[in-house]
Amino acid sequence: MDNEFRFGVGVQAIRSAAALAETARRLEGSGFDVFHVPDHLGAPAPFPALVAAAAATSTIRLGTYVLNACFYKPALLTRDIADTDLLSGGRLEVGLGAGYVRAEFEAAELPFPTAARRIDYLEHVTTYVTRRRPDVPILIAGSGDRLLTVAARHADIIGLTGARVAGQEDRVDPLAERIAFVRAAAGDRFDALELNLAITAVPTDGSGIPDLSLTRRFAPTLSDEQLLASPAVLSGSAHDMADTLREYRRRYGVSYFTVQQDHAEAFAEVIAALR
Repeated sequence: MDNEFRFGVGVQAIRSAAALAETARRLEGSGFDVFHVPDHLGAPAPFPALVAAAAATSTIRLGTYVLNACFYKPALLTRDIADTDLLSGGRLEVGLGAGYVRAEFEAAELPFPTAARRIDYLEHVTTYVTRRRPDVPILIAGSGDRLLTVAARHADIIGLTGARVAGQEDRVDPLAERIAFVRAAAGDRFDALELNLAITAVPTDGSGIPDLSLTRRFAPTLSDEQLLASPAVLSGSAHDMADTLREYRRRYGVSYFTVQQDHAEAFAEVIAALR
């Protein structure tokens, strides 16, 4: 049986408390299921923003997409998670990642470990949090083998990220391959997992053609044609995009999709077409 669709939206700017409250209410009214805040220096502080959004809404869930696990000590993070979940009426979902921006580590006066050590620490943090707050769903997002292995073993939600595409001579479907990898790593856990896909480009002007600038940040060497072929990029009308997401759910089992705040108004039409 197909899982129910869920839709998240990442909010990366706050002008005022009133503006945040209005944005959260508008997104809730547009059919979004999860209000996400990222964890980058220069973006809103995740937990205060989520508490404010919770106070302005009643049903939308609140999430981090995603916390840089290396910025936190597990006990202190668990305290923030517990109180944010309490103040939101049990609506919190915690997204975790290993961190990847060296300049942010340097600005935070923290060492920048190797990728392997960052992922080891992510697993340590995740294990600590899940043992103490098993009621709060955990999302782990990434694309590499080692990170997805940690996600498959510990997370409730797998966030599939990146702009991998199939080349002209490549017969492997990159998204299917990543999900097959998660399935093998998760074993008996797989059927209980929710699969999330981060959407990085959505048409917003009625042309059916998405702005690829965000997608290109993660794959600067790919052509427009290659980027448009990425599962993270949606094109066409609202009904075309709805059909694409139905096919992602049918073919891959992906039922949870996250877009950016700039996409929200246009993507609300896609949500309406799917419900």
